Amino acid sequence: MPTYEFLCLKCQREFTVIMTIRERGEKRPACPDCGSTELESQFTSVVTKTSRKS
Repeated sequence: MPTYEFLCLKCQREFTVIMTIRERGEKRPACPDCGSTELESQFTSVVTKTSRKS
């Protein structure tokens, strides 16, 4: 499942949320510390795993 990184604009806490792509489009996450939904998405690295050797 994809992970999404956010920065809370109210309390300045960075946190990670694990949710499906569908959930990301349908609901708005909230800060686990202050409950605010004023969030900014953060850029993160992506890791993929394939079954073929490169």
